Amino acid sequence: MRRLAIVILMSVPLFAGGVFAQQKAGKDNVYEELNLFDQAFERIRQDAVDPVTDAKLIGAAIAGMLSGLDPHSSFIDEAAFKASQKPANDDAATLGLAITIESGQLKVISPQDGSPAAQAGIRPGDVIFTIDNEPVYDLTLGEAEQKLRGQTGSEIRLTLRRGAEKPIDLTLKREAYKLQTVVGRVEAGNIGYLRIAGFDGGTQAALAAAVQDLRQKTGSKPIGFILDLRNNPGGAFDAAVAVADAFIDKGDIVVVKGRKPTSVKRVSATPGDVANGLPLVALVNGGTAREAELVAGALQDNHRAVLLGSKTFGESSIESVIPLSDGGGAIRLTTARFTTPSGREIQGKGLDPDLAVTSLKLARLAQGQMRREADLPGALKNPDQAGGKLPADAPPGATPTPAPEEAPAVATEDMGSANDEQLVQAIDVLRGLSMFNRRAAG
Repeated sequence: MRRLAIVILMSVPLFAGGVFAQQKAGKDNVYEELNLFDQAFERIRQDAVDPVTDAKLIGAAIAGMLSGLDPHSSFIDEAAFKASQKPANDDAATLGLAITIESGQLKVISPQDGSPAAQAGIRPGDVIFTIDNEPVYDLTLGEAEQKLRGQTGSEIRLTLRRGAEKPIDLTLKREAYKLQTVVGRVEAGNIGYLRIAGFDGGTQAALAAAVQDLRQKTGSKPIGFILDLRNNPGGAFDAAVAVADAFIDKGDIVVVKGRKPTSVKRVSATPGDVANGLPLVALVNGGTAREAELVAGALQDNHRAVLLGSKTFGESSIESVIPLSDGGGAIRLTTARFTTPSGREIQGKGLDPDLAVTSLKLARLAQGQMRREADLPGALKNPDQAGGKLPADAPPGATPTPAPEEAPAVATEDMGSANDEQLVQAIDVLRGLSMFNRRAAG
């Protein structure tokens, strides 16, 4: 067993958020530190009041190492990993929630458009306290996601907390619905509105079809397009690249950086612009995350769109699922992050819009609810972001506390409606850009 522990835990100095890493100072051999693990392992096996299997201890140790890295790395046990390798069951259904764990709390990043969660009124920033009357404080992210899944039509009971409001009890039915990642309609007679709610294998074709449909509905005379990326939690990386590429004729789309300085990959656009150079306005907010930020950053850096709204979530990590040998399950490990084409870091910082538009109503609804990636415990740091100052009496090892930022507007009640103040502003900006372009051309 000692050999197994050493093989599996060669990364043990990272365990428990760096505890062993601190102990490493002054030691000459990593095996001295592994001996500490071996001692703890044996004492637990011998003296724990309830017997525990070796497999459970090893799994808990691996999970502990990963949880000390960042909010997105995790251990996938053998049963869960095998289940993930099987084709999707027709009876399997979800609530359509993108979730994360923050300080032990299960929080909503965003509900998917048209999902049971969205129809029930769940909002970004809501905290889930119980699932089917069982507390969730000790669940991993993978375990929580598994609990939210179930058979089509089955009921699930959630207890939520929203800011300072009283707990909210909801009973929802799981549905095997298909997210419609692209929805288009005509606004103000001659403006194409494109709601992009996520990214999957069909998004690129759906976008091209929606643009063609909007051209026909405007008599082939649209003055521009609005891309609504608000409350878009991301999705398939390649699909997001394809969406950005659809509007960018030349230039870089994204830069992917691994651990080594030499492992940098630049992804460039291919010729062609589905909008034929017409002006674009992209709507973003605190629920615009991951691959949606990739698209927004590419459009902004290439001066292809005006970003309007509020600061984005700030998550650009890329996870890899790495199987372990001998049926040991797998690990989900953050192995890279992406930046904008100009090299701007998104991780822990987010993207600032070119035009900040946050209605008072949205700000009030968002206050105290939504956290960004930088607020999550163990979040990957932005290497370009300067830290704050420490007080003179700060203890050793303390880290600066960044200045508080205005809460992002992420409420969904008015999105896409006549009361959507950000959409109204986007229409005005697009009209102005179109007028400017016509005068410049004339």
